[in-house]
Amino acid sequence: MTLVGIDDTDSRDRGMCTTYVAARVADAIAAGGGTVERRRLVRLNPAVEFKTRGNAALCIETDLDPARAFDLAAAEIEQFAVVDDPRTSPGVVVADATAETVADPVVDFARRALHDRLDPDEAVTCLERQGYRHRGWDGGRGRVGALAAIGAARAFDDWTYEHIVYRELDRCGTPRKVDRESVFAAAEAAYPDAWDTVDRAEDELVCVPSAPGPILYGIRGDDAETVRSVAAAIESEPVEREVTYLTNQGTDAHLQQGPVETVRDDRAYRVDGAVDDPPETRAGGHVHLTLRDDDATLPCVAFEPTKRFRDRVRALRPGDRVTVCGEVSQGTLKLEKFALRDHVTTERVVPACPDCERSMKSAGRDQGYRCRDCGTSAPGRVDRELDRELDPGWYEVPPCARRHIAKPLVRGGFDAPTHPER
Repeated sequence: MTLVGIDDTDSRDRGMCTTYVAARVADAIAAGGGTVERRRLVRLNPAVEFKTRGNAALCIETDLDPARAFDLAAAEIEQFAVVDDPRTSPGVVVADATAETVADPVVDFARRALHDRLDPDEAVTCLERQGYRHRGWDGGRGRVGALAAIGAARAFDDWTYEHIVYRELDRCGTPRKVDRESVFAAAEAAYPDAWDTVDRAEDELVCVPSAPGPILYGIRGDDAETVRSVAAAIESEPVEREVTYLTNQGTDAHLQQGPVETVRDDRAYRVDGAVDDPPETRAGGHVHLTLRDDDATLPCVAFEPTKRFRDRVRALRPGDRVTVCGEVSQGTLKLEKFALRDHVTTERVVPACPDCERSMKSAGRDQGYRCRDCGTSAPGRVDRELDRELDPGWYEVPPCARRHIAKPLVRGGFDAPTHPER
């Protein structure tokens, strides 16, 4: 068996897509006499600055001779990769191995590529030690992702599917023509086995990208036949090709568990703590709060594009015990989901006068409170029952704001009740 890894062939501004280049490579392999056994779409660290959108790398499993597969992959990359973009730095890796027999150092590299920032030189060193064929263009940074894609099958346990439908290349750069009613109907019929196809509350086609490139739409779910059937029910402009990928999307595989004091930039975490101050809505509609764990604090933010999720964050109160999940950048965690573990039920407030029911005023330092009209007094603040709108459990951003790799609550397997968005 032969494994072909590909990464970093697309451009943030000029389109193209690494999944499309991989589809072309797979077709070239089939035309060259090989059998394509499986196509794997691997999302890596979503916080890496070099990514275009979802930081995807691809692996093709085939029975074609490694040398022949390498030549075919390199030729397709040279034809379709956007190498004139200074941010694009393609790489290809070809291993004479099966997904199950990849060496342990490559598996470890794949795990770290999802959780950390890795240097291209480390990838090249590993490649040389393993004797894998490889090539890079314009620096070849893509060899990091290509090598990680080679090791991904053994590195990760949870896999889902995405069926991607590609438009004709000469249509790229023009508005996509996809029938909204057919998408919403297909999404409703397949939910929850296919998820994040649409956002019902925002009336948005989540499966249809807005960025330039050849993807017409992509359907994600837990079952290969389901995602294919949803795609088949959608009415659209002419389709050039379509591919079903096995993928680690929708798995939360990017999250590392750790205490607040160990959190570092450009990584994604799942962190436990207590809400330290009331959530605050600031300029732009972003909602900020601070998480405390012992003596360490971590600023967190729900950005405006997370829409109704911000209302869940606003409903938190100081003292609530929570678990927060998200990418950390410049010392702040960007909230993807959170779990309310234990919520406070009372708050300390200035007492009300039992006679006139108006709030008392401070009687002076350490002298409690006094009603200036009635003369009644109280020794200090009192407990008041809170009317909590938020039940314990997990809350998530809506489909329109979800990262590719973030796990939708509807997939299950969480350690508390869930409140899925759809």
